[in-house]
Amino acid sequence: MNMGAGKFFVCLMTVMAVWQLPLNAHAQQDEESSQLRAVQLYTQDELIRLINANEHLDRVVMDRCQLVQDIEARAEVLRVPAYQFLWGDMLAWGVCVDAAPARGIGFMEDAAKQGLPAALEQLGRYYSKGTLVQEDKSRAVIYLREAAALGNLKAQLQLAELFIDGHGSPYDYEDAYHWLYNAVTDDKQTHAKIAACLEQLESLMHPKAVRAARRPADS
Repeated sequence: MNMGAGKFFVCLMTVMAVWQLPLNAHAQQDEESSQLRAVQLYTQDELIRLINANEHLDRVVMDRCQLVQDIEARAEVLRVPAYQFLWGDMLAWGVCVDAAPARGIGFMEDAAKQGLPAALEQLGRYYSKGTLVQEDKSRAVIYLREAAALGNLKAQLQLAELFIDGHGSPYDYEDAYHWLYNAVTDDKQTHAKIAACLEQLESLMHPKAVRAARRPADS
């Protein structure tokens, strides 16, 4: 290769490299745009499953906070309970939005008023422990009892623990025992915790009440 041909080849390769850069950039942008479009709004059933598994906030972050406006609209305009809870949790802890704990608790309460078990359980837990709100065991019992009656096992366990610690009314012990006695779980640690709560509740109850509490779940 002579010197003239060599210089021409070098210039050609430089032009091609420069020309290729915007193509690569556009390709990357197209790929990112495709990924952005791929995120779909959660169905009600899907969101409830995420909430029950305590994965709802992680999912919003994993989706790069793209659905914030949709979540807000379904919570504030459509007033969908699961979305009210999700939006409330996001506000309470500043996930993808500026933290606003008071507004967050308000949306959780809205979801609880519509009977969402996860919202009732979380509010009960917060009032029991004094998380974001002032500790109030009596109010915790109210929320947890509602969630427990709807079959929320976490609420049933927390309610029993509050009763064992002397909070709430002895008239509710039978229901708490009944719910736990009929609870089903494949988690060994949870199973052992249920057994311990039942034993402690039984020590606080009249034998007749214990017998009544051991009735089948559907009776």
